[in-house]
Amino acid sequence: MRINENVYVRGNGIRLPSTLSVADAIASGECEPKLVARTDVVSVAVSPEESAAEMAVAAAATALERAGSTAAEVDLILHADTYHQGQDLWPVASYIQRETVRNGCLALEIRQMSNGGMAALDLAVSYLTSRHGRADALLTTADRFCLPGIDRWRTDPGTPYADGATAIVLSRRGGYAQLLSLAVHADSDLEPLHRGDEPFGPAPFTYRMPVDFEAAKHTFSRQYGLSYGINKANAGQNVAIEEALADADMKMGDADWVVLPHFGRRRLDVNYLRPYDIDTSRTTWEWSRTVGHLGAGDQFAGLGHLVDTGQAKPGQRVVLVGVGAGYSWGCAVLEITEKPSWVD
Repeated sequence: MRINENVYVRGNGIRLPSTLSVADAIASGECEPKLVARTDVVSVAVSPEESAAEMAVAAAATALERAGSTAAEVDLILHADTYHQGQDLWPVASYIQRETVRNGCLALEIRQMSNGGMAALDLAVSYLTSRHGRADALLTTADRFCLPGIDRWRTDPGTPYADGATAIVLSRRGGYAQLLSLAVHADSDLEPLHRGDEPFGPAPFTYRMPVDFEAAKHTFSRQYGLSYGINKANAGQNVAIEEALADADMKMGDADWVVLPHFGRRRLDVNYLRPYDIDTSRTTWEWSRTVGHLGAGDQFAGLGHLVDTGQAKPGQRVVLVGVGAGYSWGCAVLEITEKPSWVD
């Protein structure tokens, strides 16, 4: 959809804990060389102790401070995640609210896998523009991928998983980047692709611990055929990307920056770089290959990195691209309108 009312990114924050190099992971036996040979990833962010929820609070605090948002101005909190947040049967969005603005607005968790950040963006735009007087929305993402449930190297071979949190403040009050267009698309025919043929269990991780997406994908391929899944995924992605670009009156080649999921290099080549003729110099690849896949947070992290380092300049357009199991896809176009006050 074309964003006909003024909606801006006003602040951003990111919390990345310590870094583990791929070389050290191989040397310690945590990861075999063949698991990362074609990813070209050099390191991942790893949290030794800090929970996903605690990292989300840290990222949110930075974004709120930069945005100058008070408790009275935050009308919505959406937290997107994919994995355990540190407590069981627990409203993590309420924890983030309590530890930051401590106000009375709606605070919700979104679990739409790696497209959760883009889904939150779509919902927040609709919420802020649906009623006069609404000001800001705090959007956060966070995950800590660790054993016994997740093996960051083996759960999804080809994409090393990373720990960290991101946050943005979306606002009707102005900001450094204006949202020009946004599109989301879903195709539930691909839902079995990450489920496989295991029966439904009575408790978390009753089967497949750690989670094994590769086994689920093989099951899907046996049932439906490899080409069926690939064609459906490519088509769904194209719907979201082409809609967002058309609504912003542009082509992918017009983008100054393209923020892609933090996948390994082979997956990026196959799914984005070659099909859309995107040169890595217009992406955050050189940085993302030192971070790893942040679950729902790759897009907010990439935007924040471009802005905080001064690479994204006023007048430039940034395209955010997301995909998540389920399957859903998201794409947004933003235009940098000013240099943020915290950037030298």
